Amino acid sequence: MPRDSQALRRDLIVTARSMNGLGINQGTSGNVSARAGKGFLITPSALPYDKTTPDDIVAVALDGTAKGRRRPSSEWRIHRDIYAARPEAGAIVHTHATFATTLACLGKPIPRFHYMVAMAGGDDIRCAPYATFGTQELSNHALAALEGRKACLLANHGMIAVGADLESALALAVEVESLARQYWQALQAGKPKLLTRKQMAVVLEKFADYQPD
Repeated sequence: MPRDSQALRRDLIVTARSMNGLGINQGTSGNVSARAGKGFLITPSALPYDKTTPDDIVAVALDGTAKGRRRPSSEWRIHRDIYAARPEAGAIVHTHATFATTLACLGKPIPRFHYMVAMAGGDDIRCAPYATFGTQELSNHALAALEGRKACLLANHGMIAVGADLESALALAVEVESLARQYWQALQAGKPKLLTRKQMAVVLEKFADYQPD
């Protein structure tokens, strides 16, 4: 196996373990992938991340063919479809983060209540309709919610963050969860004041040139 493939497999495991360590995921839920060649590498199904080894990571082609000693995550279709539709996507993080999932269970998107919502690529973070996990229907919903965006919520499920690499995908997932917590807390105090679309357009333009502190 090429050394770079082994390194990427190790990075996938580090990222998956970091999800739990950062508190944006629990147990064996969620999954992580990275583009590799003409397909992608993804964490296996139902295996604790602290027990996962590089040989457990599964290679999946864009036609859905999986290669490895374990089954790929049940959500491999979402990853496959994002990579096929989004050439700029280099990595994907899917988590069941507590506050993002809470909003998703209410069917609530994250609106433009804070300028950092623009980190996800638009003036809101959409919530995709519910569909059974692991299905093509769920993947279709996710892809639609991600149009023009780098992150979305999945109704009654969790969230997805897309990045150029594993580091940026994980960082965005952390940011989405932070925004979800802030929005939830703001809702408890009253009706959050939303920024205007014009104000968000200014932020999106600025974000095109640099990342905020």
